Amino acid sequence: MFKWFIIWCILFGYTSTYCQSQKTGQIGLFYDHMDHYCKEKDKVTDFCKAVEFHRSRKRDSSYIYAGRALETIKYREQRDILYYIQGVSAIHKKLYTKALQNMNSISEHFKFSGLKDHKLGRIYLGLENYDKCIYHYKKWLNHDNDGKNDIFLKVAYHNLGISYLHKKEYANTKLYFSKELALIKEEDTTHIIRVKMDLANAYYSQYRDEEAIALFEEAYRLAILFHDIKLKQDTAKNMAVVEKNRKRYQESVAYYIEYGKWKDSIWNRDKIWELTEKDKQLAIAQKEQEIRLQDEKIKRQKTQRNGLIIGSSLLLLFIGILGYFYKLLMGKKKLITEQKEQLDIANTTKDYLFSVVSHDLRSPVNALKRQHEKLLDHIAEKDLLGIKKTADTAITLTESTSHLLNNVLHWSLEQSEQLFFEPETYPLKPILEHVISDYEYLATTKDIVLKTTLDASILVMVDKESLKIVLRNILDNAIKYTKNEGKITITSGNHAADKCYIEIKDTGAGIPPEILAKINSLHDITTDKIDRSKGVGLGLLLCHTLIKKNNGQILFDSEPGKGTTIKIVLPKGID
Repeated sequence: MFKWFIIWCILFGYTSTYCQSQKTGQIGLFYDHMDHYCKEKDKVTDFCKAVEFHRSRKRDSSYIYAGRALETIKYREQRDILYYIQGVSAIHKKLYTKALQNMNSISEHFKFSGLKDHKLGRIYLGLENYDKCIYHYKKWLNHDNDGKNDIFLKVAYHNLGISYLHKKEYANTKLYFSKELALIKEEDTTHIIRVKMDLANAYYSQYRDEEAIALFEEAYRLAILFHDIKLKQDTAKNMAVVEKNRKRYQESVAYYIEYGKWKDSIWNRDKIWELTEKDKQLAIAQKEQEIRLQDEKIKRQKTQRNGLIIGSSLLLLFIGILGYFYKLLMGKKKLITEQKEQLDIANTTKDYLFSVVSHDLRSPVNALKRQHEKLLDHIAEKDLLGIKKTADTAITLTESTSHLLNNVLHWSLEQSEQLFFEPETYPLKPILEHVISDYEYLATTKDIVLKTTLDASILVMVDKESLKIVLRNILDNAIKYTKNEGKITITSGNHAADKCYIEIKDTGAGIPPEILAKINSLHDITTDKIDRSKGVGLGLLLCHTLIKKNNGQILFDSEPGKGTTIKIVLPKGID
């Protein structure tokens, strides 16, 4: 009777398996270590496939791919991982001798020697070598007591209890089964039932029938309420044996009948599993056949590919030579195109300047001619007042003509990139005062008041000469379009933390809205797009161009009959 229980415990020890779904402790680190070699998603090596199948607990596939990978991989760390994967797969297939061979092939430098000891304990239990089973499980328990996976602990305690039971060391048997029971959660009915049966077997082996029978009955009642057919069968058989030994044959027969019913259910289930397993093996064999055919196909393709590579290399060389000459041709074509564009711009600028000279010089030259004729008449008549008035008018016309010629010169220099341009930090006030002083006489001839409010502390980052050209253009236009006894106000100040402004405001005739809109749109306009008939002259275009080159902005605001306000915003200089 006692022998039957020992055999039953051995079988139970062989078939006790636990789901390794929790990846904590050393097993979690082991999985992370495996994943380190297969980080890239496009890696499809035999090693990575073995790892993937091991993680998903597809034991046959992981065993096959681990074997294939071992044929090619030379790195010790990866080979240790593959031996471990093969060993685990062999344990699940109950090939304990093969599993032992795999585990013993792992090198002494294996980072996860604790996992190796845990699996060796399970292998020696299957081989009925209980002393070595106990040795390796205890070695695993003493290896690193921190961060151990509860599931691995339960397996270790359970199998230690089974081993001590076979050795008839009942105190240790009870100790480790009790430790296992303490780790089991209340909702884990399967493990509770199995541990209670293990303890009952231990008590029964010691002829402590009262304690044993109570545990057998408790395990049976729990199994009846639970869905696991194997547990129902095992607990029913235990009760049948117990009742037979108590000479309660009627109850024993009833339990045996129940045991037979559950056994038939398991047989039907196992048959289905067996058929499924055969289908699986056929699928694997078919897959391997497909792989072999694919390998043959790849060999043929390699031969064809080598021929194509040689032909492609010659073709690429020929295409490269053609490309080189084509690139030379396109380079020459690009140079010709750029030169043509530059020539077109130069021609456009030339035509525009001729237009300006022919249009804007005709009127002042004719007016100057008439003033000289008047001057001769006044001299003949000795009219000193008329001579002075005519001379003043002639001077004004000469200044305007000189200003126009300066604009033509500056524009042609700027367009041909010959206008010297070098921004530096300058005090703003002296620049303004210098330009204003040049126009004081011209303003006086028209009784125009020049009023200034200039901030002496402002430094500006500009090319000084180009800024003077802009200011001269603006002041010249302001005086030109402001009536006698008018007023022009020049102010400067801070516009922002890194910007300053110059504002020139006159009381002149103002600018019509349609011309003002055209002037404010000059930021990116070129000579080929200017319509001079709409009041846009070379001076304003030059102002926009030079202010833009100074990293500034020029804004026009005007109202007909009330005057014009021009605001120039420029970057501040560094003190």
